[in-house]
Amino acid sequence: MSQAEAVPAAPAAAERRAAGPLRAPLSLFRSEVTTVFRRWRTLALLGVLAAVPVLVGIAVKIETQDGGSAGQGGAGPAFISQVTNNGLFLVFTSLAATLPFFLPMAVGVIAGDSVAGEASAGTLRYLLVAPAGRTRLLLVKYAATLTFCCAATLTVAASALAVGAVLFPLGDVTLISGVTVSFGEGLLRTLAVAGAVALSLVGVAALGLFVSTLTGSGIAAMATTVGLLITAQILDQFPQLHAIQPYLFPHYWLSFADLLRAPVYWDQLLDNFGLQALYAAVFGSAAWARFTTKDITA
Repeated sequence: MSQAEAVPAAPAAAERRAAGPLRAPLSLFRSEVTTVFRRWRTLALLGVLAAVPVLVGIAVKIETQDGGSAGQGGAGPAFISQVTNNGLFLVFTSLAATLPFFLPMAVGVIAGDSVAGEASAGTLRYLLVAPAGRTRLLLVKYAATLTFCCAATLTVAASALAVGAVLFPLGDVTLISGVTVSFGEGLLRTLAVAGAVALSLVGVAALGLFVSTLTGSGIAAMATTVGLLITAQILDQFPQLHAIQPYLFPHYWLSFADLLRAPVYWDQLLDNFGLQALYAAVFGSAAWARFTTKDITA
């Protein structure tokens, strides 16, 4: 076997990905996104997210087929009692059901593995060739994670819309405030809700990226990110901690429901977007400070 044949495939692939910036600034980003979405782990996460609306829709259909009402006694996610009247509400129900854990967990896995996974595989130093640079590589990793945020949210929404159309009637949408709007406007509000949910994951993505720069183990980074997510969720449930809760990244996640009012209530939505931007700035800066001074020996 020649020396060229003995070179591992992973470093060779990493060198090809790093060569992108020599041709165009977006080459490395396209290569990174392609790499992320080709992984079986990513496809499995998207598959699980797509299955949640199916399970919720079937459960609601079974519960209501004898004339009962879904979500009796206030049980279940928000909007679940309205799913039987309009399948579009399955989108809102599914997003409300996945946002507290499934969506951020999936994002945490992708973000936590973004840098640490390359380090543990031994490909990180091949990506850090001089023309690419550490800052550009880190920005590309974060942009790819944000792309996954959008893809994951749209996966839940599209699956829920398809299941809702099959199992329940579709038509004009009665908003939370009691105003009825056309189905077309309801779809536009659904798209806005999906966008708000995707933006709610910006803070988790930045936190996971920072954790990923602290270790060379992808599994450790993913576990730590998910652990921090669970801890923040628990802290947000105790009334005694009300003083710090507005600064926890999950605190305003369900504010997307205010997009289903007429007029829209913007206060908590803007608080949520501002908080996510703050987390992105703080932990993005911390990730940059750590990554640009890190000794890459893998």
